[in-house]
Amino acid sequence: MNPKIAFLGLGVMGAPMTANLVRKGFSVSAWNRTPNRPTIAIAADAGATIAASIREAVESAEIIFTCVGDVTDVEAVILGSEGVVRYAQPGALIVDMSTIGSNAARQIGMEVQKHRLRFLDAPVSGGDIGAHKGTLTIMVGGEPKDFEKCKPAFAAMGKTVRLCGPIGSGQAVKLCNQILAAMHMVALCEALEMAKRQGIDPNLIVEVCSTGAAGSWALANLGPKIIASDLAPGFAIRHILKDLRLVKETMQSWQGQFPGVELANHLFKIVSELDGGKGEALGTQAMIRAYETR
Repeated sequence: MNPKIAFLGLGVMGAPMTANLVRKGFSVSAWNRTPNRPTIAIAADAGATIAASIREAVESAEIIFTCVGDVTDVEAVILGSEGVVRYAQPGALIVDMSTIGSNAARQIGMEVQKHRLRFLDAPVSGGDIGAHKGTLTIMVGGEPKDFEKCKPAFAAMGKTVRLCGPIGSGQAVKLCNQILAAMHMVALCEALEMAKRQGIDPNLIVEVCSTGAAGSWALANLGPKIIASDLAPGFAIRHILKDLRLVKETMQSWQGQFPGVELANHLFKIVSELDGGKGEALGTQAMIRAYETR
């Protein structure tokens, strides 16, 4: 029998992930900090039970997923005065799928274990497209036995699921992933700008280059969105800026520089500040606007 699951955080990613768990036969009690968020309907329509509080969501759950914004959000949801650790049953497995960096994951993991609970960090990649299709890449840090317990649930949400090492290792791999994602966006925007300035149909770049050595997820999935001027967020600029902040915080104690990270961060910041700061809510493909404003 599948374990009872709680899922906390029904945003652009969490809501479809919850829906996929329900479709695969899991009983899910879900909760969101903002009770009237439109995405909640995705989970509810799939059959998830929408709880009014963290306590209601987690008190009978064997596995508790969290998918929220930043380090402080994860700390509040898991460790806060009304957080998971106050109400979860002893031995429950908490799995954080947010992106918070390896240092924060290890610290939260240690605090969770003090409450006789278990912890995995399991950040994801694949954007809202992967969340809806159930094809996410899930990078996991923690004990192998906890990973094995969670594998059926991970399989409901993702296509590639990998145990990367002890707690914090999933986050470490995710930060490397975010460097790649940020730099791919720079390359994508500059390639499409190059095509435009040469009088080439940008659709050709997507269709032709996707089949060669320059092919990437960003080119195949976000290239068409840029061409169609679809800048709606699958993954918002404010979130990639948060992730790049975590990358830079992790790099602080190392010698040398990461000029690619600095360039991507600079371009995303330009767009985030457009329209009186409203640019931060656009999808990462909106980096193209940094080139258009020059």
